[in-house]
Amino acid sequence: MASDRVQPVGVQLTRDGKYAFVALGPSDRVAVVDAQTYEVKSYILVGRRVWHLALTPDQSMLFTTNGVSGDVTMVDVASLKPVKTVKVGRFPWGAAVRPRAQPVADRK
Repeated sequence: MASDRVQPVGVQLTRDGKYAFVALGPSDRVAVVDAQTYEVKSYILVGRRVWHLALTPDQSMLFTTNGVSGDVTMVDVASLKPVKTVKVGRFPWGAAVRPRAQPVADRK
């Protein structure tokens, strides 16, 4: 990966302090950083021009917005592997995840 293509633009930290995920813009990758040692553990190839990231509430999945390829990539946090990419339209820039609503019968 060419160093001039590594441009950190977004970051998500896991609650347990294990990982920092860093969106690296035009490198098309997310860096997986050990949040204790700051060592880059790996790079995950996602869509083109990854901008921002969001973790699901249970932190099992990481979503990346990929601006140039017009898609969102879902990454399994346990395996650090992309599992699916979905087209969403032109230039997605940000991501937000909300908890799934509880069925009315389960609310108290």
